[in-house]
Amino acid sequence: MRFCAITLRCFITLISTLLTVNSFAGPSHLKQHQFSFPELPYTSYVNFPSATEANPIEISAQLRIPKGYESQKIPAVVIMHGSAGVDSRGSLYTLALNEAGIATLEVDLWAARGWTGSVSGRPSGVPETVPDAFGALKFLSTQPGIDADNIGILGFSWGGVITMLAATQPYADQFGQDLRFASHIANYPVCWAYNTVPGYEFYHLTGAPVLIQSGELDTYDLPDTCSNLVSSLPNDAQGVLAHRQYRGATHAWDRLQPEMIVTDPYACLGSGCEVTFTPNLRQAIKSQRKVVRFFRQTLNN
Repeated sequence: MRFCAITLRCFITLISTLLTVNSFAGPSHLKQHQFSFPELPYTSYVNFPSATEANPIEISAQLRIPKGYESQKIPAVVIMHGSAGVDSRGSLYTLALNEAGIATLEVDLWAARGWTGSVSGRPSGVPETVPDAFGALKFLSTQPGIDADNIGILGFSWGGVITMLAATQPYADQFGQDLRFASHIANYPVCWAYNTVPGYEFYHLTGAPVLIQSGELDTYDLPDTCSNLVSSLPNDAQGVLAHRQYRGATHAWDRLQPEMIVTDPYACLGSGCEVTFTPNLRQAIKSQRKVVRFFRQTLNN
């Protein structure tokens, strides 16, 4: 039951099953067993400008604010999708974060650009989309129910790279002005690219805590690429970094959809190869719990 509850599809299936079973018991049985449904968060679809000075674009996002916290300011997390666009990964974490009293803003990077999320149609590089994250940060900081000092960011693959770059002082200075993310989680953020590809420097950090989550079988990297990245950094940077690897997990292990295979020139340490996205429910549950714990600890929740 606990495993099933992590996805909206399973939740709907569970409720439907309960209602079906009780429909055979007759009205008298229903009077004895009252069903209680979880209170859904306030949900709205919003737009805000990216943080570029010249020609900012309007970014779309889903804002979810948990109910029951109207008399106080609560932390929030910006969620950045991967190359495939908005998918089940966002829902996996928004449901759990909202239940923990954390608001979420799930950003759609591609809609504003007219892209469908295919590898061939994505931007030339992740730095082009970093301003979107800081636009989301600025938007959340102006919301009356959000604690502007406790806004985190969670990203998957492409979005994970955004999360990493947003933790560096140069990008934060350029696009954040006086705003900074308080906490970062990067899921499978293509660790080989940092301090190798121009524009992906990962040296001078803002000092906010960063959690990197990687899969043992992720073919973008080698099994030790992310841990080697962490150990290669200066001591002060290592002090704010944590790394967790999930055994037997591929890239996008928390994408609870049918298995997918893509060919990406950035895979296999940049030489290009096929990448398999295999859903792993057990590791997705572990990852979901880790994400909630990390943000609760680092966002004063």
